[in-house]
Amino acid sequence: MTRPQDMDSGAAIRLGERTLDPNATRWGMLLVLFMRVVAGLWILQGLVQWQIVLTAPTDLFSTIPKPTAVAIVYFAVMDLLAAVGLWLATAWGGVLWLLVALSQILVAFLMPDFFGGGLLVVALDVILIGMYLLLTYEAGREPDRRSAPRRAATRLWNRSWKVWENFRR
Repeated sequence: MTRPQDMDSGAAIRLGERTLDPNATRWGMLLVLFMRVVAGLWILQGLVQWQIVLTAPTDLFSTIPKPTAVAIVYFAVMDLLAAVGLWLATAWGGVLWLLVALSQILVAFLMPDFFGGGLLVVALDVILIGMYLLLTYEAGREPDRRSAPRRAATRLWNRSWKVWENFRR
């Protein structure tokens, strides 16, 4: 049986037995699932904004105030970009989504009639941001999700330990 400390944690292919902690990937999988569900919601929001732009009976931007027009275009583009980043479960997607969610909160306070839900939108955004931060924190604490410098240090330590064991024999 291969001991976990003898295995190269940075190897792309691992041969032999591997002991897995059943909880090791739980938070990471929950984070990806959460990001994909939120991506679906943000795709819908972006499409609603594009529906407003594309199906207006008259010239929409000449009849509404400029801040409202800017917000419509901003959310039409940024909601869809954030949704793609979330769906791909990338770091930039999470950052972009946080920017858009915080923008929604700001717009909900500055233009209360912009979103149909008003304070419900703010509450939902705050809950989603809190869940995202919790899942990201817990996924980062998983033992298998080591950073590249930590993997390199672990490999170096394992190799030096093998040299020491061979020297002692």
